[in-house]
Amino acid sequence: MDLLLHLDRTLDELDPPRWGDPPADATHLVRKVHALRRVPLRELRPADLRTLVSQQVALPYVVPLAVRLLAEEPLIDAYFYEGDLLLATVNVPATVWTLLPQLGEELRAVVSALPESAHADLPRGAAREIDRFIAGLQRNS
Repeated sequence: MDLLLHLDRTLDELDPPRWGDPPADATHLVRKVHALRRVPLRELRPADLRTLVSQQVALPYVVPLAVRLLAEEPLIDAYFYEGDLLLATVNVPATVWTLLPQLGEELRAVVSALPESAHADLPRGAAREIDRFIAGLQRNS
């Protein structure tokens, strides 16, 4: 899949079925995810990507955007803290990396290139999550 061909399209267009309006009593997060599915991919900001990745929405379309961003700035502070998009992305289900093995390898290279000092600034347990991601890729290779 050539992601660049889809940047003007929305997740509702690319990942059927289209989602209707959220229920009237929906949480802020649910309303936000519904709204993000109607935004063209090229307009999704880092915080939007972190939200969609962590909520596991349309991952075959969202993960490539996240990995592309992480290749440029691995510890980007998408919304909560430095490295939040990275941690959300390394925690996607292993089936995503089976579907997108080249992106998995690209992200593994990015993560492996981080200096040890970068791990100290991440939340407790982050190094373990990153190690689990790398080990999972190695098992699937």
